Amino acid sequence: MAEKVLVVGSGGREHALAWKLAQSPQIQQVLVAPGNAGTASCGKISNSEVSVSNHAILAQFCMVDDLTAAGVPCFGPSAKAAQLEASKSFSKAFMERHGIPTARYGSFTDPQEACRYIRTADFPALVVKASGLAAGKGVIVAPDQDEACQAVMDIMQDRAFGTAGETVVVEELLEGEEVSCLCFTDGSSVSPMPPAQDHKRLQDGDLGPNTGVLYAGLMLTKQGPKVLEFNCRFGDPECQVLLPLLKSDLYEVILNTLNGKLVSTAPVWHQDSSAVTVVMASAGYPGSYKKGVEITGLSQVQDSGLQVFHAGTALKGGGVVSSGGRVLTVTAVGPSLETALQAANQGVAAIGFPGAVYRRDIGHRAIAHLNLHRGLTYKDSGVDIAAGNKLVDMIKPLAKATSRAGCNAELGGFAGLFDLKAAGFVDPILVSGTDGVGTKLKIAQACSQHGGLGQDLVAMCVNDVLAQGAEPLFFLDYFSCGSLDVDIAASVVGGTAEMPGVYAPGEYDLAGFCVGAVERGALLPRLGDIAEGDLLIGLASSGVHSNGFSLVRKVLERANLSYSSPSPFGKSGQTVGEVLLTPTKIYSRLLLPILRSGAVKAYAHITGGGLLENIPRVLPRELAVDLDASRWSIPPVFSWLQKEGGLSEEEMTRTFNCGLGAVLVVAPLDAQRVLHQLQAHEEAWIVGSLAHKQQGSDPVVVRNLKHSLLNVGPASSGGEMGVEHNGGCHGNITIPRKRTRVAVLISGTEIVVVISNRPGVQGLKRASLAGIQTRVVDHKLYGSRAEFDGTIDRVLGEFGVELVCLAGFMRILSGTFVKKWNGKLLNIHPSLLPSFKGVNAQKQALQAGEEVDAGAIVAQEAVPVLGSDTEESLSDRIREAEHRAFPAALELVASGAVRLGEDGHIMWTSSSQS
Repeated sequence: MAEKVLVVGSGGREHALAWKLAQSPQIQQVLVAPGNAGTASCGKISNSEVSVSNHAILAQFCMVDDLTAAGVPCFGPSAKAAQLEASKSFSKAFMERHGIPTARYGSFTDPQEACRYIRTADFPALVVKASGLAAGKGVIVAPDQDEACQAVMDIMQDRAFGTAGETVVVEELLEGEEVSCLCFTDGSSVSPMPPAQDHKRLQDGDLGPNTGVLYAGLMLTKQGPKVLEFNCRFGDPECQVLLPLLKSDLYEVILNTLNGKLVSTAPVWHQDSSAVTVVMASAGYPGSYKKGVEITGLSQVQDSGLQVFHAGTALKGGGVVSSGGRVLTVTAVGPSLETALQAANQGVAAIGFPGAVYRRDIGHRAIAHLNLHRGLTYKDSGVDIAAGNKLVDMIKPLAKATSRAGCNAELGGFAGLFDLKAAGFVDPILVSGTDGVGTKLKIAQACSQHGGLGQDLVAMCVNDVLAQGAEPLFFLDYFSCGSLDVDIAASVVGGTAEMPGVYAPGEYDLAGFCVGAVERGALLPRLGDIAEGDLLIGLASSGVHSNGFSLVRKVLERANLSYSSPSPFGKSGQTVGEVLLTPTKIYSRLLLPILRSGAVKAYAHITGGGLLENIPRVLPRELAVDLDASRWSIPPVFSWLQKEGGLSEEEMTRTFNCGLGAVLVVAPLDAQRVLHQLQAHEEAWIVGSLAHKQQGSDPVVVRNLKHSLLNVGPASSGGEMGVEHNGGCHGNITIPRKRTRVAVLISGTEIVVVISNRPGVQGLKRASLAGIQTRVVDHKLYGSRAEFDGTIDRVLGEFGVELVCLAGFMRILSGTFVKKWNGKLLNIHPSLLPSFKGVNAQKQALQAGEEVDAGAIVAQEAVPVLGSDTEESLSDRIREAEHRAFPAALELVASGAVRLGEDGHIMWTSSSQS
């Protein structure tokens, strides 16, 4: 779903953020409040008149525009974390407490003590800072002790920076190159941005007053890097120089940061590029300056490919005029720092307004450093050993987390060891497999989404080893690239090798190797046991998995779709690339216990060769496969590929898995038991059977494929599926399959949700990770229950919801709401018997009136009370029963098998009665 985003602010930083956000295909509109002339009307970007000083109005504005149903997801620091920037005294104490290298300092509330410190310190204490926020101007670097003391008096006695100067910090003067190091962080991981260097003083040669913002800045001293201070936001103008280098979708980066996904989906930056931003200021800045000065040449600069970010500008009489000290910035991106600086200076020269002040030597120190003669290194040839070592350090915790009994290996060593006896094997046979992910890599690289490829690689190898009945023991992978990007490699997770000149920039290749073991008597397939009449159980795939992507790319080319286009298949709001990069399912954890039970005679992993070639690989030659495509669920992506590509049924079944990631061969007597074991964790169906193969006939026949591709969704013969129901009546019921739009309302953290009245609960995070939309409707923000329920009702209407599940939702819904959704609300709670006593218990149960947590019973399950039970153990088993009963009830209601009659009692459809 296309989103609307509000950016609060009016400077160049906010213009840059809006500009980058507007490039996201997931965003419909970017509103800037109050904005400036550059954000007034520019494609998706427009200004808003919402009052940014009134937080309540601002939040309500956001809710009205559907950014959220209640409350706004926040990309920024908590109040506690923001103290790192808001109080320099707090920040210095924090660094000292945690052993972070920084300048020696003292913090003072008495100006006389501060001056005494300046004159007696055994180091030059000549940097004086107002401890609070001072709009980036509360830092004075003094040339001598007298001026440092005068700065203290100006700040503390004359109140040069207001209340920000009630406390001052006096620091050691550090010498060296200053570097601004910004990063994204989700609270548990950090993804660095390219380093930037701010030129804070107004005039060439670093002369004039300090007009910039001191950042999460490092000073590269002779004693090593030292932290100057921390900020908790994008800087200005650092934001304007960094965002043009960001290759990833900024909106996706923000979402990944909010959802804790930075480790698996790190932002990607343009390689081998440099950016330079030049600030143009009003005459007299940072002192008094004139406003309303006309600005010319803006369109000419934009047409030359440069980016102008407005700050202190306004619209007047159809033109743009100055309205602040920092007027605008010109940003240029080039293959080198020199070319970028030259282009930026040319852009600045083309823009005219009287008295404009700007520097012509931006980047001079960096260019001088780069021009120093250096001897050649291995890195100059394209191989970065340090980056490789950094990657190994980054992925060591990930590798350790997957270690198991018998594994004795240290990442970074020459080889790995495995002790089969320690793993519990008696008479093992080793099984090995190797595979890659094919041209799915090309799509991942084009989309800059690499996080799922590691799972793809493991799945392709592990699922193959399972076909022999083997337990996967350890996994090796090989990652090769032209130039090592540590963040990308870490998200893929693999061994690395740089091969300059072999791969184009941004390209890499993957290979995986899995070794497993199986006891000699448990090898699969058991060819001698497989017989005519055996049944085939299919396990659901998650989509295309990692096969057939060369054909997929051809179909996309024919359909004129890009990877960033809204997907005509998959969930609403997803792009083509997102759907296609859905990771391959790994079946080992689910299948190993079932394989060890002996019920499975053979297992086929559906990879390259599709259904036609993979299943016969595990069967005797005299047997043929009869598959019925109407019996399993075919993901929409396959229907779209078949239609757009004009693909034949044979091409579809030979190239793709068509919705079946794996197929098991079982005896008819074992089929239902195995099917139920699988369905407890994964979608699975009985999809066919084995028959004697006639001479000259095909080894695999797939019936009803064309019909099923046209009517995506599972169906057994006649378009219905059988479901066993044990309740008031015994026997089988048939449930017509149809798609129903369902919403889940929660207050707690137990299950996947859509709507919650509490922000930040685990259920919301799980829903986001599963790709499900979430909304928070905080009841504390509403004056009445009716107003609260009305908002929920509007959100349900927005999503076209047909059925509502209440899962631990701790708010009592109003009678009006319940009446509107009568027959469309499902709730669950334990009912401890005996609820009704005496000889009339049955009559009482049938006549039970409507009350809170009451209603007609769709499904129920008995949980016995054991003599050894504690409250905790009984609660755990009740919860397990709930997790079985709720989906069953949902299936019955969503399918139309049961409904609520006008008298409030359950009514079963005639086709579902046994």
